[in-house]
Amino acid sequence: MSPTREQVIDALRAVQDPDLHKDIVALGFVKDVSVDGGRVDFTIQLTTPACPVRDQMKEEAERLVAALPGVREAHANMTAEVRARGGFSQQQLEGVRNIVAVGAGKGGVGKSTTSVNLAVALARAGARVGLLDGDVYGPNIPQMLGVSGQPAVGPDKKIVPAEAYGIRLISMGMLVPPDQPVIWRGPMLHGAVQQFMRDVLWGELDYLVVDLPPGTGDVTLSMAQSVPVAGAVVVTTPQGVSVSDVRKAVGMFRQLNVPVLGAVENMSYFECGHCGERTEIFGRGGGRQMAEELGIKFLGEVPIDTRVREGGDTGRPVVAAAPDSPAAVALAGVAGQVAAQISIRAMRIPLRVVETA
Repeated sequence: MSPTREQVIDALRAVQDPDLHKDIVALGFVKDVSVDGGRVDFTIQLTTPACPVRDQMKEEAERLVAALPGVREAHANMTAEVRARGGFSQQQLEGVRNIVAVGAGKGGVGKSTTSVNLAVALARAGARVGLLDGDVYGPNIPQMLGVSGQPAVGPDKKIVPAEAYGIRLISMGMLVPPDQPVIWRGPMLHGAVQQFMRDVLWGELDYLVVDLPPGTGDVTLSMAQSVPVAGAVVVTTPQGVSVSDVRKAVGMFRQLNVPVLGAVENMSYFECGHCGERTEIFGRGGGRQMAEELGIKFLGEVPIDTRVREGGDTGRPVVAAAPDSPAAVALAGVAGQVAAQISIRAMRIPLRVVETA
């Protein structure tokens, strides 16, 4: 005798979301339960395609349903619908569900590398992703993604973003000659940020990753005051000087009421490819300790890997060019953790209807 739909749903109550600490039925994730003889099909709709426990959740759900009397086969269709975080007072960008800022207290820690690989990893997981290069003075994103030439302009006078590795991107580096410096004061920076936000045809995006300039200056302030930012990721290296500056970046985001999703420790260590010896060139554990002291999530360690540097120089991000390398695996893990943190906040804060641009 085949199980009833209610019996299937009851069995799925045993599947817990480890981040939201509720079962998937209570969270409304279970959809379209179908019982046909001994075959049971159902959908689990997660809050992000980059869910780090997606495969484990699918396996557990199918095992529990398959254990019901009369079931010969159980199949879970895993889908995702990214939610927007509610409660914003600023104008929402049309079609953009979550804006994720990536910042650092100082330059040279791999912030842009993290931004690029975070965006590409989210896109490889199935999310709709955009990347905005907010580092107006040092726009390196086009080179890191192998993009050249100026973007097109649509019939409504809006900029059409370039596309690479499944993401849409815009950068000042696409609008000025490569060797021409950008020498602007605050008001011009504010105007550029506004144009990149509102005059670009981003389309429907689950995540818009914004690579911020280093420090705590005008671009970050302008963005935080004009659009709703779902959260910020801070990047540091293990060494004390970097950690000290990143503490200031965390303080800045908190003053601007931007949730800090967590910290990434880049260049954590180097592992010799010949002997396997691990060397912690820039010190040990500075990023993790800082995260614990500031009460923010530690998103992961990214090792030093020559393929990361090569990918940045040649326009082939390591998560796409060498997805099985230790650095790529670490960066993909960071992407999953970032997506999870955004989902947690979206579920905890009631959604509101916000004004679109």
